[in-house]
Amino acid sequence: MIVDIVMPKMGESLTEGTVLEWKKQVGDIIERDEILLEIATDKVDSEIPSPVGGKIVEIIGEINQTYDIDTVIARIESDEAPETKAVESSQAASAPAASAASSPSPSLAPAGTALTGLSDDRFYSPLVRKVAEIEGVSATDLEKIPGTGFRGRVSKRDILHYLEVRGSGGASTPRSGGLIETGLAAKADPEAVEIIEMDSMRKSIAKHMRESLDTSAHVYTVAEVDMTPIMVFLMEKGKGFKEEAGHSLTVTHCIARAVRDTLLEFPLANASLDGDKIVRHKHVNIGIAVAVGEGLVVPPIRNCEELSLRELAAAISSTVKKARDRKLNLEDLEGSTFSITNFGVFGTLAGYPVINQPNVAILGVGAIKKKPVVVESDKGDEIVIRQMGMLTLGFDHRLIDGAMGGAILEQIAAKLEEFDFTELEL
Repeated sequence: MIVDIVMPKMGESLTEGTVLEWKKQVGDIIERDEILLEIATDKVDSEIPSPVGGKIVEIIGEINQTYDIDTVIARIESDEAPETKAVESSQAASAPAASAASSPSPSLAPAGTALTGLSDDRFYSPLVRKVAEIEGVSATDLEKIPGTGFRGRVSKRDILHYLEVRGSGGASTPRSGGLIETGLAAKADPEAVEIIEMDSMRKSIAKHMRESLDTSAHVYTVAEVDMTPIMVFLMEKGKGFKEEAGHSLTVTHCIARAVRDTLLEFPLANASLDGDKIVRHKHVNIGIAVAVGEGLVVPPIRNCEELSLRELAAAISSTVKKARDRKLNLEDLEGSTFSITNFGVFGTLAGYPVINQPNVAILGVGAIKKKPVVVESDKGDEIVIRQMGMLTLGFDHRLIDGAMGGAILEQIAAKLEEFDFTELEL
């Protein structure tokens, strides 16, 4: 029989995926569980195995095209029965769409009626069509909805936004997700510019960063921290720690411990906002920003409140390696309650990072450099050489006021300047 291969559902909050690469072509023979294609979602890229063995007879999903879950993207001729409900036989495929009505569709169609009168100039996924039919969105109104998907495609998010606005009596406006088409690419002289299509990770980053700026009231506070005790310890004891633990002890590990201890004292910084509700998390899950190729991921280290410095360092080292090896799955990227981004490794002195939603705060770590500073001693003020670093705390002013934000950063700085390594026993 012919088995339909559909865009799989990769997580409860994900409704679509983008085809990145087909590992097989039409006419190829594929085994059950052999990798068929690679897809990208808002969270992570994933290799998708074939649910059946057989011969590939049709590939529908185009590379770099985004499809809603359960949309048919390929077909395989097979003698096997698929294991998952997400892959269905083409015998159960829906009937052809009804012919266009002779008269224009009304502005508001009766809920639950078939959607007719759509032009062939725009693609609508089965999911979007179904929502339109259930909610009584006419073909005329559906074609007026601004699409933020690939090549202006109307996504589920777009039509739900339209329904929300329609219900409040407002006018639908584009939800660009940070990617507003200005027409520059079309107008530019092709001899003077190069047009490059964004990959799925960059599109996802753009969308999340814009949404965060639109959501949170960003405020920043900056502190200079004396990191000399930590840097001296790492220089003197780092080699022995690596030989014993199998991985290096780094500044990031120490900062994560200081952040963990501070969050236990300031639980609002470890919270999230849901409308007018404050969601205080019982576990401290610190997201660590990791550069991956041309993009960035922020996998969380879970239940940090239960970890010793040695355990925290091991968990961070393992997660960072997994991220750089591109072996993270969707679950590995969800659930952070606070985030740390260390742009200092690139030599940057300070920065103002965008909050990683749904967190309400993020710590930016600048480069640590030797510099002359004034310190107090028994002899009075003296100029000495210390290893200083800049920390930037970005916080959501809707929940955290300036006084608390300053106190949080001051506490993190104090814990770093008085860092306790006794538990390592090196």
